[in-house]
Amino acid sequence: MASSDHTVGFEPADRLAQDRESVRRRFWLKFKQVVAQLPFAEDLLAAYYCAFDKQTPRHVQAALLGAVAYFILPFDFMPDMLPLLGFTDDAAVLATALRMVAGHITQEHRDAARAALKRGIDSADVTG
Repeated sequence: MASSDHTVGFEPADRLAQDRESVRRRFWLKFKQVVAQLPFAEDLLAAYYCAFDKQTPRHVQAALLGAVAYFILPFDFMPDMLPLLGFTDDAAVLATALRMVAGHITQEHRDAARAALKRGIDSADVTG
């Protein structure tokens, strides 16, 4: 098996992750639309804050940006509008990325995610 076989099917997310500003802008648009349906909203936000933290190592940022980019893509393995199942693939991609870099997601990232959800997404810091 070639070393790049593990990324087959994720090429659009990989390309999108290269454009950090597009990820930032599109993340908040989609997140606001679907936050009520996401049982993993706090983890996703913590990953987002970690990905855009200047103190986060580049390889960790890359892994998390790929997971966030997969979340915002309009197409994926399981369409997001399917009841109950729509976000299972997004959750699986995020869970995998989180397991890979768990030590880099700090309490500050989690606190920022919790605070953003508590005060409401419309007032969340969309600039990261």
